[in-house]
Amino acid sequence: MLIVADENIPLLDAFFGDMGEIRRVEGRSLARDQLQDADILLVRSVTRVNRELLEGTRVRFVGTATIGTDHVDLEWLEEQGIRFAAAPGCNARSVAEYVLSVLSLYAERQGISDARSLTVGVVGAGNVGGTLARILERLGVKVLLCDPPRQDAEPDSTEVFVTLEQALACDVVTLHTPLVHSGAHPTYHMISAAQLEALGSEQLLINTGRGEVIDSLALKARLQQAGAPLVVLDVWEHEPRVDPELAALTWLATPHIAGYSLEGKVQGTEMIYQALCRFLGLPVRKKAGQFLPEPPMSKVSFTGNAAEDAALRIALRACYDPRQDDARFRLAMRGAEDQRGENFDRLRRDYPVRRECSSLKVQLKGSSKSLHDSFRAIGFKLRL
Repeated sequence: MLIVADENIPLLDAFFGDMGEIRRVEGRSLARDQLQDADILLVRSVTRVNRELLEGTRVRFVGTATIGTDHVDLEWLEEQGIRFAAAPGCNARSVAEYVLSVLSLYAERQGISDARSLTVGVVGAGNVGGTLARILERLGVKVLLCDPPRQDAEPDSTEVFVTLEQALACDVVTLHTPLVHSGAHPTYHMISAAQLEALGSEQLLINTGRGEVIDSLALKARLQQAGAPLVVLDVWEHEPRVDPELAALTWLATPHIAGYSLEGKVQGTEMIYQALCRFLGLPVRKKAGQFLPEPPMSKVSFTGNAAEDAALRIALRACYDPRQDDARFRLAMRGAEDQRGENFDRLRRDYPVRRECSSLKVQLKGSSKSLHDSFRAIGFKLRL
């Protein structure tokens, strides 16, 4: 059996090496002639999986090690009897921790001593947005959820949903929607000129969902006007061809890596491995945890003299500091126009190992119960 797989999917040999031959390919440039003798195709979001790619091949199973599926023609795969599997929720904690670190930086730069005074509008309350909302609520932050598809589908839900306009009135607005072009609730250019005009200079807009959810031309125009909001973009329209002028106008810019923790990546591989095992009728024998290496930093200690906000900020940034990715991204955007797309993909391909908060043991001596609860809410392991 031949497995053709994106070279950037981690632990391919560990999970799939005993199932057949593995042929690694560059995902964005993958073409049909590379799949003529393939039985299994494993991809990421950079590969368009459709009739053009697969027609005439013998591929019977497609797995994407990502939470999103808008790069896959699901209807065509079903018509052809090709089994499909994704990895929903695999990097939810990674994206949530990215947003938490951004919020920590925002509070520090804005002189906000207590982040619990902020209101956060979470637009898209699926695996990622839901995970983030639960963490923020446990931290005591007021969260407003906006998710019209869920609101329609769950009329008896105990969750309270607000309109997009209400979410956009929050201090922080963070977008976690899939890309939907049609239907009752399309998200393509959901944030356009009218919505951007409603945002003011005291607000922060974060997009870690899909770049096309924001009209980038309208955003660029808004950011050049007085009273524009602060904007954090991890996803971009027309990736990997990022508009360098838009990037220069953002408060923080990163190359689509919010979900790139090692745990998130490996869990994505594990989920498509499990799905392939089910498809082939094989027992599931491997788990992501057995392949995770020891983290580069394993423990941090705080005494009873540590201020709560400072301790949380230090621990969060010990795991992930978004300013490092911002610096690398801006340097990459200085290249020639024909090199920027390659630079964008290189930053993702060669992304340094990043571990989630669960990999870090936090030792607390004589600290308050409030601090204990905050560290637990984020997902750190505590040593008391």
